Amino acid sequence: MAFNDLLQQVGGVGRFQQIQVTLVVLPLLLMASHNTLQNFTAAIPTHHCRPPADTNFSQDAGLEAWLPRDGQGQPESCLHFTVPREGPPFPNDTRATEPCTNGWIYDNSTFSSTIVTEWDLVCSNRALRQLAQSLYMVGVLLGAMVFGYLADRLGRRKVLILNYLQTAVSGTCAAFAPNFPVYCAFRLLSGMSLASIALNCMTLSVEWMPIHTRACVGTLIGYVYSLGQFLLAGVAYAVPHWRHLQLLVSVPFFAFFIYSWFFIESARWHSSSGRLDLTLKALQRVAWINGKREEGTKLSMEVLRASLQKELTMSKGQASALELLRCPALRHLFLCLSMLWFATSFAYYGLVMDLQGFGVSIYLIQVIFGAVDLPAKLVGFLVINSLGRRPAQMASLLLAGVCILVNGVIPEDQSIVRTSLAVLGKGCLATSFNCIFLYTGELYPTVIRQTGMGMGSTMARVGSIVSPLVGMTAEIYPSVPLFIYGAVPVAASAVAALLPETLGQPLPDTVQDMESRRRGKPRRQQQDQQKQMVPLQASARENGL
Repeated sequence: MAFNDLLQQVGGVGRFQQIQVTLVVLPLLLMASHNTLQNFTAAIPTHHCRPPADTNFSQDAGLEAWLPRDGQGQPESCLHFTVPREGPPFPNDTRATEPCTNGWIYDNSTFSSTIVTEWDLVCSNRALRQLAQSLYMVGVLLGAMVFGYLADRLGRRKVLILNYLQTAVSGTCAAFAPNFPVYCAFRLLSGMSLASIALNCMTLSVEWMPIHTRACVGTLIGYVYSLGQFLLAGVAYAVPHWRHLQLLVSVPFFAFFIYSWFFIESARWHSSSGRLDLTLKALQRVAWINGKREEGTKLSMEVLRASLQKELTMSKGQASALELLRCPALRHLFLCLSMLWFATSFAYYGLVMDLQGFGVSIYLIQVIFGAVDLPAKLVGFLVINSLGRRPAQMASLLLAGVCILVNGVIPEDQSIVRTSLAVLGKGCLATSFNCIFLYTGELYPTVIRQTGMGMGSTMARVGSIVSPLVGMTAEIYPSVPLFIYGAVPVAASAVAALLPETLGQPLPDTVQDMESRRRGKPRRQQQDQQKQMVPLQASARENGL
């Protein structure tokens, strides 16, 4: 009997699965808000130099006399005349200018307060604004590596509980940060915990679900994240002050922390750790919640030993992260999946930067970003569930890359065509993200699944960090960044062809399962070997379970 049969015996997709998956997925609504929060909390309003306090002219006249004009006739944001102009303005004013010496005046009509206006992150300090987001991404990278490893060692539930608390505390502290360095430090800590929440949310949900429902769970998680983008647009519009907005998206994690204590740890993780006593306890508890108490009482240590003999005899404790490079089968997966994660994130952030040219309000842009994902993920779900994970991954990356490459040769005055292709490409990359989360979780064995997910997320963060640097190549030729952003996912789509299909297949539990797949053992030979060890397990597998 395979583990999937045990899940079916205790209720399949019962009351427990419905409740726990809902509660595990719910925090992703606000995780999406945190990821793009600085679009609003670090928005740069229109600004200009503040006149000296001792000026004796009216404000309107003072601005005309004090501020030089740029090439478009607008007041300069970072310069002022050393001596105010007297009389009417005249063209080609060549008087001496200097950087703002008395601070800035900001237009508060859209944003009442941002970290930019509070700490003057403009002009010579403009790079500090990007530093805050970069440090957040560094936190995401560190969290994927550190907490991915800890989740395989300590369990998914314990790490999730810690992550909820860390997000709540660090996010709340960021809202009350007295200065910019403290704010950056707490944003980094938030990034670490939120990266782990995303990974453990997928893993804990998938490991409690039967085979035929895993694609549904992956799609559900993707849709919740997309809805979070809509939520952020509405909340940010209603709460324009950055401290209040930061607090509003952080405090709910205290509630998530409280109810996460009631989560049931993955029985699959317990069995892969050799703790059959905890596996039995978890399965019986789930059977009771699902109204299958009689079926739960039929389970015993002897039944589990017979059903999971393969896992117990082949799993020698937790696999280390070095197995990703040491084991040939895992090394193959690691290199291929790393390319897929990197390419998806690299092209995604490259497109997001290009989509800033919509020319509409920032709130509408946020809604558009979320709206594009909804039909894209629906189509992706249908392909994932019917044709398989590999075709969906290949098609989404290939189509995204082609859209970006075509955009690179279309004249800039064809704005409607360029925007439509950019939106289509962004939707394909959203589908790719949705698929890669599910695909990675199904390819790696249980003993190292979270470590593999963490390394994949790490490569995605590397892609998001490298992407802005590629944008600098526009100085060579305007379309060079688009050619690079498009070529990488096209190449990655070819790499996806080297991965095995997982549609309808049971989750692997051990590294040895990967080795058997690499050696290409005939399925019948594997079943015969399993039949000699575990008759019930062989019978279940012959029925395609």
